[in-house]
Amino acid sequence: MSDLRKINIDGTEIEVDGAMTLIQACEVAGVEVPRFCYHERLSIAGNCRMCLVEVVGGPPKPAASCAMQVKDLRPGPEGQAPVVKTNSPMVKKAREGVMEFLLINHPLDCPICDQGGECDLQDQAMAYGVSGSRFTEAKRAVDDLDLGPLVGTAMTRCISCTRCVRFTTEVAGIHQMGQTGRGEDAEITSYLNQTLDSNLQGNIIDLCPVGALTSKPYAFTARPWELTKTESIDVMDALGSNIRVDTKGREVMRILPRNHDGVNEEWISDKTRFVWDGLRRQRLDRPYVRVDGKLKPASWGEALSAAATAIKGANKVAGLIGDLAPVEATFALKELIEGQGGVVECRTDNARLPAGNRSGYVGTAAVEDIDTAKFIQLIGTNPAVEAPVLNARIRKAWLNGAEVGLVGEAANLTYDYAHVGTDRAALQSLLDKDYGAVLEAPSVVIVGQGALREADGAAVLAAAQKLAQDTGSKLLVLHTAAGRVGAMDVGAVTEGGMEAAIDGADVIYNLGSDEIEIDAGTFVIYQGSHGDRGAHRADVILPGAAYTEEQGLFVNTEGRPQLALRAGFAPGEAKENWAILRALSAEMGATLPYDSLAQLRQALVAEVPHLAQIDEVPENEWQPLEAGPLGDASFRNVLSDFYLTNPIARASELMAELSANAAARATEKMAAE
Repeated sequence: MSDLRKINIDGTEIEVDGAMTLIQACEVAGVEVPRFCYHERLSIAGNCRMCLVEVVGGPPKPAASCAMQVKDLRPGPEGQAPVVKTNSPMVKKAREGVMEFLLINHPLDCPICDQGGECDLQDQAMAYGVSGSRFTEAKRAVDDLDLGPLVGTAMTRCISCTRCVRFTTEVAGIHQMGQTGRGEDAEITSYLNQTLDSNLQGNIIDLCPVGALTSKPYAFTARPWELTKTESIDVMDALGSNIRVDTKGREVMRILPRNHDGVNEEWISDKTRFVWDGLRRQRLDRPYVRVDGKLKPASWGEALSAAATAIKGANKVAGLIGDLAPVEATFALKELIEGQGGVVECRTDNARLPAGNRSGYVGTAAVEDIDTAKFIQLIGTNPAVEAPVLNARIRKAWLNGAEVGLVGEAANLTYDYAHVGTDRAALQSLLDKDYGAVLEAPSVVIVGQGALREADGAAVLAAAQKLAQDTGSKLLVLHTAAGRVGAMDVGAVTEGGMEAAIDGADVIYNLGSDEIEIDAGTFVIYQGSHGDRGAHRADVILPGAAYTEEQGLFVNTEGRPQLALRAGFAPGEAKENWAILRALSAEMGATLPYDSLAQLRQALVAEVPHLAQIDEVPENEWQPLEAGPLGDASFRNVLSDFYLTNPIARASELMAELSANAAARATEKMAAE
């Protein structure tokens, strides 16, 4: 039960939960309180003293509003609500003193600091500081740290707010950063000068309120006021993290997280944040047609004509949907291929996902359900690699007392878990337990794609559904491909799966699927953004837009449709994916019935109504699968290399460096003591 208390903040009386801190109560009242060390998703440090306020009738000195709760305040002499002032002369003088103190050793780097223009210290010094300094002594200097290829450091600027230490320890689950020394000698450092070993380390760049931690790849390339900011959706994993894409001209300069409590809170993985250099390399910027065994540049007319001729002359046409395809392109390809009597398939990794059963290929849980879960059972998944931000959420639940169980390969998940076993027998042992009455504690069963790719994948999924039903849990199917759920929603599946789809096909239309091998002798039309494996195998290449270059719907792993907006334009002659398919249909004489993206979406929503509910998680009707015999294979995780999972990441120099570093760390030998 909440303990509501009245409090008077700057003359406005409000009623808030007694457990709230004063800084949170001030936010409810719409009063801004400056802060450096306080962050709502991290533990309270109370060490920057910038958030001082005056508590009337309290101590004769200002109080740190981040570390004092509303219930700790005494009411007035006649029972009035306690009074807090955030703009009194005492508070103003205290803030000026704190700011002067913070700036004693802070270098005047603003003209050459990468944080200039979006620096909390700069903004708050202007708003709450004084105009000049009384200090003439020399400033101290601190050696910079080497935290790896992602985070650049200028530790002389550090104000010891400890946000980076708290984030890496609490959220990312690594223990490589800390503070040593006291007073003037206090400095943030890394343990034995280690580089950071986490898929979430880039978030400390956003957290740093000064220019002490900056983005190494983005450094000195642009100022914030030069950038065009576009809100979009990430496709590097299936979580659908909300991102902001910053562009300068037509180049993507950086990618930052947006706050979304239901999906990614305000974190993103390093692959999401730093993959943008892959958008510039290995791009397909003009059509190609294979002539005499070699790919030759061609005009759009020639390429579309070659593709149309091949499709019309084929006995069987198959369409394959790649991992990064937006729903609109998937829908258009399905209409086009099925109109020619062909088949389409999105489960290119042979995942045994049930067509038409949303509770089977999405589940019934929302990502937010992990926060309140008291028990979380993982089956055939390594979320630390498949969805690092989701893994941080599981860690948060674990820190709050949740128990975690794992059936599958043991891995470092940043939290303790009960390892039930690695094979199907371990899953069966969970099913054989007597759970008695339905458990009252909320719990979640999370099934990864590694559990569903073997021949008995459908039986494993049925077993996971039964486990969820027996324990009163919600089920979450954790996907690895951003476009997969949307493709399943529009029905881009074939009876018999991938093998049945391509069996006997003499023409394959490959929409950005680069993780598969296609036999020789088949005519392949490849539509995608990068010159990866799919393009090398193609007979006709139709250059498409990447995820930052077109509007697109993506449905995340919990079944939430989200809209990615266009931040820039595709290079050269590359076009939007749906528009290529519309042009090809006209060339074939089987014109698709929409001339704009809006018309396409109308047709799409008419067929799949829940796709109109942007940013909502539809409730899925529970449809248990028929249980089949489980095999005896061990569960294998689906991703071997976090950094090189798709064509954009494989085109990135930085991702290649990170992948090499991770491999080197994994093979380092420890000296025997």
